[in-house]
Amino acid sequence: MMINGKKRNEMSKNRNNSGRDLTEGPIGRGLLAFAIPLFLGQLLQQLYNVADAWVVGNFADNNAFAAVSSTGSMTFLVIGFFNGVATGGGVVISKYFGAKNYDAVEKSVHTNLLFGIIASVLATAVGMLLAPWLLTIMKTPAEVMPESLTYLRIYFGGVSTIIMYNIGMAIMRALGDSIHPLYYLVLSSIVNVLLDLLFVAVLGYGVAGAGVATVIAQGISAVMCIVKMCRTDGVGRLKLRALRYYPEYMGEVIVQGLPNGVQNSVISIGNMVVQTNINSFGSYAMSGVGAYSKIEGFAFLPITSMSISLPTFIGQNLGAKKYDRAKKGAAFGIASGVVLAEIIGVIVYLFAPQLLRFFVNVDEAVAIGERHARIICLFFFLLAFSHCAAGVLRGCGKSIVPMITMLAFWCGVRIIYVTTTLHFIPNFSVISWAYPLTWTLSSIVFLTFLLKSDWVHSFEKKKQ
Repeated sequence: MMINGKKRNEMSKNRNNSGRDLTEGPIGRGLLAFAIPLFLGQLLQQLYNVADAWVVGNFADNNAFAAVSSTGSMTFLVIGFFNGVATGGGVVISKYFGAKNYDAVEKSVHTNLLFGIIASVLATAVGMLLAPWLLTIMKTPAEVMPESLTYLRIYFGGVSTIIMYNIGMAIMRALGDSIHPLYYLVLSSIVNVLLDLLFVAVLGYGVAGAGVATVIAQGISAVMCIVKMCRTDGVGRLKLRALRYYPEYMGEVIVQGLPNGVQNSVISIGNMVVQTNINSFGSYAMSGVGAYSKIEGFAFLPITSMSISLPTFIGQNLGAKKYDRAKKGAAFGIASGVVLAEIIGVIVYLFAPQLLRFFVNVDEAVAIGERHARIICLFFFLLAFSHCAAGVLRGCGKSIVPMITMLAFWCGVRIIYVTTTLHFIPNFSVISWAYPLTWTLSSIVFLTFLLKSDWVHSFEKKKQ
């Protein structure tokens, strides 16, 4: 039986003992306290990828490493859509939580979880069916094809664990709890590394072992996340018998999340086109860029952590009608992300060869990865601005703006630039320059929108 809104409101905030109310207290301290556990969680998620890459790169051959490192855009094509919708659900929940409408919070939570179950079934089916076709259209080299297909099928076979964990994490995050997901990732990361070593280094299962290790580890995170939500005494407690479809809340989730999902999937298609062009330069290019992508994953952690924190902060404060606080939080979050990203970019530029050799020891692959890294990394501040600005706009319900902007530049312009320019200048650096170019264009649009629009009153305007 659902608890009515009035009774929920009388329960006070201390019932939500695992969450954080971001509508009170120092802005910078509050945002950082919320973002740091997210940063550590993102770090551990990167360790999943690094564990696979390091073990495969050191205990298998170059083709196996290329297979694992080049499939990221394909997996994100499927799970990115569903995770994008889940992010929209988090914005809806954070808005109601900030407004102290706990009945709406509870219904939104259960609607989100039901969506996750349905999404898991669809993602598994779609991923398994599309895997061979995706590898073919991406011009995967024949010597890499068998292992790439094996890894993809294992990954998509267990993709439900990834989707359910991310939905559970989005719900906890919307309620201000960024600590418990971190605890679960610590345990699952340890399991992932141990299983990688067992399956690949000891038993010699290659990419299949790496894929199975990742799925098992993510499954542990998902189970622990769901169990915690069922056992909490706070706002947003999960009751499996209460899972049902609430049209009004699912409608809000779709309105906020569908643009995110479409954006993720279409940008992934753009990245697949770019990856196809990378593949055309051979397995050394695949390995070099694959190794750089692992470095980039770590380098982007401050950016992604802050951009994930901002929708919750903005959503809670706009729900509480604290407009000035929302503006100040947006400015602090964007500035912090930009500064940290550029510092990290300089570090990557200076130590690119050493960092690349941690993942791959083939000289030809390292040389390509180094050139690629040194073109891109000094422009990290532009990527940080775009991601953090997009986080602000998602938090105020304007998710359509990041979707259109990123689709136009990170997909459309990027594809046109790479395919057209490579036709006239068949040089690998053409691919590398695609990223700074498109980040610059998106940053200009986001800056203009934030300065010119009245984004802090978005929720009120939608009600009118």
